[in-house]
Amino acid sequence: MWQRAAWMLLCAVGAGSAQLLFNATDVVKKTDCNKTVILPCCVTNLNQNNIGIMFVKWKRQGQLIFSFDGRTRKYFRHPSMPSAVLLSEKDLTKGVASLELKNAEAEVGNYSCEVTESNREGETRFELKKYAVDSCGEESTPPTPEEKCGSWFLLLERALIISLLFIIIILWLVQLSLIAFKYEIETRKKMGIIIAGVFATGAAIVGTVLFVQDGYTVHHQAGLGLIVVPAMVFIPLQYFMFGIVFDNLPQATFVLVGLQTLGYVIAVAGFVLCVPVCPPIHASVIIAGLAILAIAYLLSLSYVFIMGSRMKDHPRPGKAVEEPLNELRSSVIREKYTVVDTPWP
Repeated sequence: MWQRAAWMLLCAVGAGSAQLLFNATDVVKKTDCNKTVILPCCVTNLNQNNIGIMFVKWKRQGQLIFSFDGRTRKYFRHPSMPSAVLLSEKDLTKGVASLELKNAEAEVGNYSCEVTESNREGETRFELKKYAVDSCGEESTPPTPEEKCGSWFLLLERALIISLLFIIIILWLVQLSLIAFKYEIETRKKMGIIIAGVFATGAAIVGTVLFVQDGYTVHHQAGLGLIVVPAMVFIPLQYFMFGIVFDNLPQATFVLVGLQTLGYVIAVAGFVLCVPVCPPIHASVIIAGLAILAIAYLLSLSYVFIMGSRMKDHPRPGKAVEEPLNELRSSVIREKYTVVDTPWP
C-alpha cells in the first residue's frame, strides 16, 4: 500500500508543456520478498485530465506488453503478464499510469511507458533490476551472474533447517531399527509406527523441495510448514517406542519426551513468526527448536541403547519378574500331571 501512495504522490506535481513530462527514474529495484512489482510511470503536466482522450502503452525490451485505451476502456496484456493492471485507473487522469504485476511476471530488463493525451505524448524509460536481500532486510547491490539472488531465508539458514529435520528422521529410523531388532513388537503397533513415520518423512521431502527454491511465495511458506509442523509426529512415536522397551516408563523417558515437546513448540513459534515476514528475522528460533528436538532424539536413542545393553538376558524389564513366575507355573503343572511308575509286589 505504501508503494501505491508513494507513486501517486510523485505524480501530483507538474506544469504545462507541449510535451508530456514524467517523474523519471533510471533504475527500479525488486527482490524475492516482493509479492508484486510496481513499474512507475507518472505524468506531471496533464492538461485536460480526461481519461477518454488518453492512451497508455508499456513495452519491455521494445516489445509491447500492455496497453490501455481510455476511449474504449479496453486492455491488452501480453500472455506472459496476465496479472498486469494499471495501478489505479481512476487516477490515470491525475497522471498515474504506473503498472502493477506479480513478481514472477516482472522480468528484469529495460521498460518504457508511453502516454498520450489527445495530441500530446511523452515517454519514460528505466531498467528493472533484481536485488539480493541480506539477513538484516536491507537491499544490497545486484548479484553477479555467479551469485544466487536473495531468497526468503539465507542459504545457511535453509541448510540448517533441512539438515536438522533429516537428522531427526535418521535418529528415529536408527532407534526404530534397534528396538525392532532387540524387542518383540506387535504387528499392529509396528505398522502404526511405520505409517506415521513414512507420513512425516514424505511431508518433509515435499516441504524440502518447495522450501529450498529461491523466492517468497505461498509455495515456499507451505514448504516450511511441511518441514516444521509434521515433526510433531515424532514425539508420540518416541513415547510408543519407549513403551515397547519398558513396562513401566522411567522418569527419564518423560523428561526426554518433554524436551522433544519443548523443541517442537519453539520451532512452531518460529514458523509462525517467520511466515508473514520477508526476509525473516526469527529464523534462528526455528533452528533452535529443531536443534533441541534433534538433541532430545539423540539422547533418547542413547538411553534406549544403554538400557538395552544392560538387559542382554531379558528383552524387557518386566520380563525379569514374568520369566521366574512362568517357570514356577510350568514346574507346578509338570508335578501335578507327572505319573510315577511303581513296581508290582
